Amino acid sequence: MDMSSMHGMGMDSASSPIFRPYNQTLARGYWYIIGGVVAFLLLIRGIEYYQIWARLRRVRTRKSMLYPTKVDDLPMQVFATATAITRELSYPQPHPGGWLSFFRPVSSGRVIVIACYWAIIAYMLTDRVIVNDAYYWERVGFRGAWISVTQVPLVYLLASKSSIIGFIIGTSHERLNWLHRWVSRTLLVSVTVHGFFFMAEWVKADFVALELKMMPVVKYGLVAWGLLVWTFFTSLSPMRRLAYEFFVLQHIVTSAVFLWVLYVHVPSYARYNIWFAIGALLLDRAVRTVLLLIRNIRIRRAKSCGTTQKIGHQVELQASCSEVVVITIKDVHLSWKAGQHMYLWLPRLGPLESHPFTIASPYKKAEECHCNQIQFAVRVQSGFSKRIHRYAMKTRETGNSLTGFIAGPYGTPPSWEAYESLILISASTGASFTMPILESILASRTTICTQRIHFLLAVRKRSHIDFYVQRLNTALSHAEARGIELKVEIAITNDASSFVESEASDKSIDDEKHLQPEHVVGNPGEEEIAEPKQDKEETMIHVDSISASSLTSSRRTAPVVSKCCCDNGEGPSGIESSRQIVYSYQRPDIATFIRGPVEVTGGETSVAVCGGKSLVATVRNSVASLSDERAVHKGTGAQGIHLHVEEYCF
Repeated sequence: MDMSSMHGMGMDSASSPIFRPYNQTLARGYWYIIGGVVAFLLLIRGIEYYQIWARLRRVRTRKSMLYPTKVDDLPMQVFATATAITRELSYPQPHPGGWLSFFRPVSSGRVIVIACYWAIIAYMLTDRVIVNDAYYWERVGFRGAWISVTQVPLVYLLASKSSIIGFIIGTSHERLNWLHRWVSRTLLVSVTVHGFFFMAEWVKADFVALELKMMPVVKYGLVAWGLLVWTFFTSLSPMRRLAYEFFVLQHIVTSAVFLWVLYVHVPSYARYNIWFAIGALLLDRAVRTVLLLIRNIRIRRAKSCGTTQKIGHQVELQASCSEVVVITIKDVHLSWKAGQHMYLWLPRLGPLESHPFTIASPYKKAEECHCNQIQFAVRVQSGFSKRIHRYAMKTRETGNSLTGFIAGPYGTPPSWEAYESLILISASTGASFTMPILESILASRTTICTQRIHFLLAVRKRSHIDFYVQRLNTALSHAEARGIELKVEIAITNDASSFVESEASDKSIDDEKHLQPEHVVGNPGEEEIAEPKQDKEETMIHVDSISASSLTSSRRTAPVVSKCCCDNGEGPSGIESSRQIVYSYQRPDIATFIRGPVEVTGGETSVAVCGGKSLVATVRNSVASLSDERAVHKGTGAQGIHLHVEEYCF
């Protein structure tokens, strides 16, 4: 039975020239705007690609050039100035403290995008409908229906992991997810407008019961609205944290049921929007399924890798401490970039769950084979991560090899080698994002723009850095060999005694340490170590010294450290560095840490941060304030400050 041919009170007007033609014009205009925005972002992507290509070409052809990332021609100067203004407007982000700390205010850039989108939707909802006549209620109701159904495909396009929009503009699905949520919330508002005005008209005419009896499609519309309300509440951050696995499963089911209910409710002449959304959903699932099969099924094994597993991958778990577990995936025949992430499915520990984790290990190149291992450093919370840690502890003595399946890699990180200075800031397991970036820069086989790197890791306990310390020491040696200035600081904010106890030395420590309440980065309300005012430099800072060697100034390619079976084992692991890891026992001053390298940089600086909402907001505000203070690209000679944010939340 084609319910789209049934019309209730006033619904015949929907297909008449009174309402329908202009509503369809607005619907087309909506997609013209979306297409225009995507085309503009594609143009920006092209300009940025050219800028990166030009920088790397200059540094490789004119190796004596002092500042290869400095803007030196008028067209690119105009672009750089526009970019600097946009960054200063979009970077700031408020972060309330105290009992309001669970709120997650969006950055000012996202506020601007949301405001522009709302302005477009508000205009389309109200243009030529606010006329006080006999058709007022149903005219507004039909307008709300058209604007609502027109937004549905965009919601599903933005939710796709294999996003067409992301592919065009050069971004990945997790960086579009916030927009997916806000477009969905806007859809709920426009659907509410649609339903409210029709229901108000029926109430005025005392026609509600008869309408529901005569028009079954109305009931489907009410169900669709209820599903949107349910999705809105379950998608709020506190609700997601209560049971994330349940949220994911019900969200998938709800999104599929919503399309079916909407298909029944919407008239046939507007169903092309539903088919558009269904196509986006099916395409995403098809691409992800194909990639899943490619990543996890091997028809023949590589002789040099010695693997016998043709389906899935061997996965090993190691609990480095009570709060961190390291997941190692063996024999991964694929390439990835520093900063990307993958989805992991362990059927034994989560039959219906796959979770994203940042790849904590660098991609190790080889000439003939890629027998790489992928490692994830996972902070133990609840649910899946807790089950992983419990299983690792339980099978620590007997071995805990599992079969796992991976999907990805996902993410489109910037070209880190195209910046003169890199500032890498992370908290806890956020170093899984920044550490591979550092290693990839130092392992680059070509001449790069990077001259200095400042690395900051903030942790609560000494045990949280065990996975990274040896790699940082190796990185110091690599940097010295390449003539890259590398400074590494580790801030232990809540466990100073653990470092002192771990040092096997006869030196006595006479300074008394006191505890005072402070906000730990990413964990408000925790306590951290603070030192007495006297002899502050001696008591607050400990330098982990490594034996000296000469510093080379040339930008030569450092040998790659690799445990791949294809490697010959040679590398700079035996080279010692005169550089030092600095340990501090206080909350790091983020603004000061960023300011130092920026002020000595003659070209562009990139700041990359991975951590909780408090750390991310602090870095955002510090970068925006510093850029405004230095009047970047506004005639002062100060060069740009790029910011890349990876935020984790539980």
